[in-house]
Amino acid sequence: MRNFISYFDGACEPVNPGGTMGFGAVVTENGEIIWQAAGLSPPKSKHGPTSNNVAEYVALLALLDYFIEAGLTGCEIEVRGDSKLVVEQMTGNWQISQGLYVQAARQAQRLASRFSNLRFLLIPREQNYLADALSKSELVKAGIRIPERRSSA
Repeated sequence: MRNFISYFDGACEPVNPGGTMGFGAVVTENGEIIWQAAGLSPPKSKHGPTSNNVAEYVALLALLDYFIEAGLTGCEIEVRGDSKLVVEQMTGNWQISQGLYVQAARQAQRLASRFSNLRFLLIPREQNYLADALSKSELVKAGIRIPERRSSA
């Protein structure tokens, strides 16, 4: 059976909520990148009002769409991200209640229900660097300044 590890990340800049969303998604098989995507959604896009949480879900939706379109819903798939909200909601530990992200979250739940062996794992931001770089790359290309994040060390 094929085994995949995938990563997702989203950003909303220069303001959150209401900024432009960038998202990044990466799929690996046996440690090799086999697919990646980056995208941009301006405020009031097809995804509705923008926020960092919506951007995280848009990245997850891109991953799930890739696996569905590739016919891989029966494979072992681990989805890794640094969004506690997304991971806790997708594992059923937290309810989806209210917020700008609700529509995207419900769509992600619908898509995730089509998989037979899908696991979610919360990882530190430092381990999510590929998807993070992709999520910010489209924002930078569009001329949107990304503020430097300071580590809490």
